Amino acid sequence: MSQQVLPRSPGIDLLRGFSILLVVVHHLGLRLPLHKTDAALVLPIPLLKGLIYNGYEAVFLFFVVSGFLITRHVLERDGALATVDWRGFYARRVARIAPCLLALIVVLLACHGLGVPNYVFDKPGQTPLGATLSALTFTLNVYEGSHGWLPGGWDVLWSLSVEEVFYLAFPLVCLTLGRTRWLVPTLAALVLSVPFTRAAIVDNEIWSEKAYLPGMGAIAAGVLAALVRFRMGVPGAGPRRAMAAVGAVSLGSIMFSGGWVWHAVHEGYLLLLIGAGVLLVLASPEGGAAVRGTGWLRAMGRSSYEVYLTHMFVVYSLVGVARLTGTDGAWGWLWYAPAVLIAWALGHGVARYLSEPANRWLRRRLLRPASVVARA
Repeated sequence: MSQQVLPRSPGIDLLRGFSILLVVVHHLGLRLPLHKTDAALVLPIPLLKGLIYNGYEAVFLFFVVSGFLITRHVLERDGALATVDWRGFYARRVARIAPCLLALIVVLLACHGLGVPNYVFDKPGQTPLGATLSALTFTLNVYEGSHGWLPGGWDVLWSLSVEEVFYLAFPLVCLTLGRTRWLVPTLAALVLSVPFTRAAIVDNEIWSEKAYLPGMGAIAAGVLAALVRFRMGVPGAGPRRAMAAVGAVSLGSIMFSGGWVWHAVHEGYLLLLIGAGVLLVLASPEGGAAVRGTGWLRAMGRSSYEVYLTHMFVVYSLVGVARLTGTDGAWGWLWYAPAVLIAWALGHGVARYLSEPANRWLRRRLLRPASVVARA
């Protein structure tokens, strides 16, 4: 079967960029609250809070996009989920994930060893070895749920634990249920379970946010969206605009509602968020023109994995400078643009000089030459 590489979708890159932007702003906002700066003299406080308190929701949005992209590439390469090349699938995951993850762990361990503030394990039961093993086995969310919040550079790895455990099981599920009529109902059940699996965890704040099943439900929604796109094709311009409008309005209502959506539907708000993400990925054309003025955000999207893993170095550094210079109060809003710009530059540099070369090198050695395709 010949390999046809699908064109890059500017809409998907934009959605990924938007998600990682919210994550960076969220982690800065927890330390330099935007609504407590002079920005509140100009902009509404609900708007400012919506910008800085939706990092968790942004991760769920990214889960949807990730499920969509991974499934799209499997369908592109193998023709059907039931015929997925599981060896190639795992090889590509290792090539994409391992280089940057291993480099990050080495740097974080060095920071701990040097006693750098914000990188030292200081809670009972937490150890560098325990955190390292949990990160490498995609159980860091379990480790954190059992031992308390980890330093921020480690904490971001919880979402990687959820995502990669899903993908460890994905080829096996495809090769079994994919040959039956049960794959789609199983994925749909996983999506619909999200509010219930979230609500069932009431005695552990960390685990309620970082448990496997809710995040996997969001990824499963992306998988279903890719199957719909594969079977029905790209919708026309009119339906795409309608889906994009509904998805954007739904996402905006969740982000900037001031909490009334959560009070109305409680954990069901995540299902609304996932639905908005599905509409937005389905509204994204294959190829096509990009929205003007969004090049920087699409560039962040293309390096979103690297930005995500490294942005806490930027956040901690700028917060430290802000506190030293006394600009962490009314003038704290000044640090948001530099944080986004530097986080993008750092992530782009890591992608260009580490992740992408290592990805290509590993693929050449782990995959047969004929099966080496463009970066997933």
